[in-house]
Amino acid sequence: MSAKLRDVAERAGVSVATASRVLSGSSDGVRPERREAVLLAARALQYVPNAHAQALARAGTSHIGAILHDMGDSYFAEIVRGLQRAAVDAGKLVTVCNSYRDPERELAYVGLLRSQRIGALIMTGSGIDDRSYSERLSAQITAFASTGGRPVFIGRHHIAGDAVLPDNVGGARALARALVTMGHQRFAVISGPPLLTKTRDRLDGFKAGLAEHGITLDPSAVVPGDFSRESGSAAMAQLLDAGLAGDPSDERSATCVFALNDPMALGALRTLRERKIDVPGRLSLAGFDDVPGTLDASPTLTTVRIPLVEMGEAAVELALAPPTDELRARHIRAEVVLRESTAPPPA
Repeated sequence: MSAKLRDVAERAGVSVATASRVLSGSSDGVRPERREAVLLAARALQYVPNAHAQALARAGTSHIGAILHDMGDSYFAEIVRGLQRAAVDAGKLVTVCNSYRDPERELAYVGLLRSQRIGALIMTGSGIDDRSYSERLSAQITAFASTGGRPVFIGRHHIAGDAVLPDNVGGARALARALVTMGHQRFAVISGPPLLTKTRDRLDGFKAGLAEHGITLDPSAVVPGDFSRESGSAAMAQLLDAGLAGDPSDERSATCVFALNDPMALGALRTLRERKIDVPGRLSLAGFDDVPGTLDASPTLTTVRIPLVEMGEAAVELALAPPTDELRARHIRAEVVLRESTAPPPA
């Protein structure tokens, strides 16, 4: 059986993308010792390059593919705004695909975009903790990189590639500290899809911030949502009906609810308004991301600001930067923004 590019990369101890660049005659960004290791491995394995793949890698393209959950979601719409702004400045075309967090649809889009000879692939909203899915996606991304493609991920993933990483853990931890400093001791959380890394990171960060003050989050006070406004409204109703929020005289009842994103927080606010529960007089409420609309809510929403447009711009910058043989990460700051929806708990 003839040697594959992956075999050469493994023998040389480099990434498939690095091996591809060396063997296609472009060693930009590759250290001399790694270049020599690739050439030695190729000779030892009697590797014969794939002429079609080399031609594709050298061809170049002005086309960037982006796969995300749903552009109708304000979180992703802001990221796309950043993607398109940076792409236009660089003279590139962006094709956006909505996966609606369907793993099979996502994998199909990767294959379709590769067939369109895109030069870069940006993926966001797909940090799914599923081993089978991760292995299949990794195989596609490796094949894409082996022909000179540039994969970039927004958010924490389990696939090798350059990444733009918002500080979900640190932002949630800082929010917990701010709310405890305000005087809150009892909390409830409207969570997100359990298999998403974003859900886990934000929940873990919030728990860590509470733990710093000796507060443990009651598991029964964590109710599921799916990051949509409707699920936030339903989750808030569930908390109220179970007596887990909104009754300051009940020691089981939270005085503050944290929704893991702003749309769910805005949905929760709608339920509280319908039930004539004063925010923040009787119950405080906070979200995450600072999407458009948080300042238009009544009351305005306390949240954690992630510069979403900047994340999209950073992803394009990574995709178009000169290649290196090291994976790169751009870390994005998070900032707590206290607004009218939170106040000290009622006496």
